[in-house]
Amino acid sequence: MAKTIAQSDFAQLYASAGRACGLLKVLANPDRLLLLCHLAEGECCVSDMEVALDIHQPTLSQQLGVLRDEGLVATRRAGKHIYYKLASPESIAIINTLQAQFCKPSKK
Repeated sequence: MAKTIAQSDFAQLYASAGRACGLLKVLANPDRLLLLCHLAEGECCVSDMEVALDIHQPTLSQQLGVLRDEGLVATRRAGKHIYYKLASPESIAIINTLQAQFCKPSKK
């Protein structure tokens, strides 16, 4: 026997699905995904990310701006440097899962 979903529950599920789709769209860019994976290791300044990930200006600033606008990262300024860190519990959970699945050392 199929379980029916109450109309109010369905509306909440639909809204949650929309938020999940929005997050997945943001993650569907290789540069943004690399940035988030790098930030999963800890807070980092823009200049260090540029060197570590070989993502150059203006792409780096553009993609960090998207992540900031979506609430996935937070910033703090220290002198001339801007530091980024992961800020979204949902993105942290997904990045941790992706790293476990795709960033394991290969077995040879």
